[in-house]
Amino acid sequence: MQQVKSEAFLAGAQVVHPRALPVPVRTPHKRIANRLNRAFVLHGNLIRRGAMLAVLAAAMLGLYQMREPIGVLAGTLGEAAQGNFAQAGLAIGEISISGQTLTSEQAIFNALGIAPHTSTLGFDVEEARQRIAELPAVSAVTVRKTYPGDVSVVITEKTPVARWRVDGVTFLIDGKGDQIGEDRGAYGELPLVIGDGAADDALAMIRALDTVPRLKQGLIALSRIADRRWDMLYDTGLRVQLPEQGVAQALRRLVSYQTDYQLLDRDISIIDLRIDHTVAIRPNKNEDADKS
Repeated sequence: MQQVKSEAFLAGAQVVHPRALPVPVRTPHKRIANRLNRAFVLHGNLIRRGAMLAVLAAAMLGLYQMREPIGVLAGTLGEAAQGNFAQAGLAIGEISISGQTLTSEQAIFNALGIAPHTSTLGFDVEEARQRIAELPAVSAVTVRKTYPGDVSVVITEKTPVARWRVDGVTFLIDGKGDQIGEDRGAYGELPLVIGDGAADDALAMIRALDTVPRLKQGLIALSRIADRRWDMLYDTGLRVQLPEQGVAQALRRLVSYQTDYQLLDRDISIIDLRIDHTVAIRPNKNEDADKS
């Protein structure tokens, strides 16, 4: 840079009164701009942060307002993807079900949740397995999918231990007393229990009878009385009244009387074993004797 001596600078200078110097025009817009510049210089960081927060809040508000259209779009895209996979040869075509007896195939199909255009890729095996496992008669289930389009279901069902007749309908029950299906005539060999609360205590009574198989001959039902005790009903019309406690001892006493006196074969309507060490009987009403 070349230096200029003060003499040279002053050589062309003119004497000017300060009041004669021009004054810049300060318009309102310019004043506002100056204030903004001043604020930005002094508080720039805070202003930038506030602006970012405002933009973020606006974006979140926009997404919230668009949540329903976005959900519809996502569902549409998912359905479109399913359709594309199905058209590409990955549609579920064959479903094999095995192991079910008490559970209807329709109930299993409904639990699988397979639509006409469901693809193998979009089919959730675990969710389907959980839905099938909730069916009343299902003890365990395995669901597998094999590409390109096969699904196999293997059912293990609960074991029925008795039939329970209530309100004119006969159900099959498991060892816990839970209803696992309706008896349609295929389980006639199972013991029949009747009465309110009979399902809950059926297994204990059935096991007690298993120790005295001689008493099962001609037995048609076990009747629960007031949800406290049992009556044994025979095809001859005989009713054997059992106690609340000591059922096993009462059954053994009945076996002894049957062995010694063929008590079950007698012309009687009731054998009362409710009192310990006592056997009370009620003979059938003799119509011929009444007529005479």
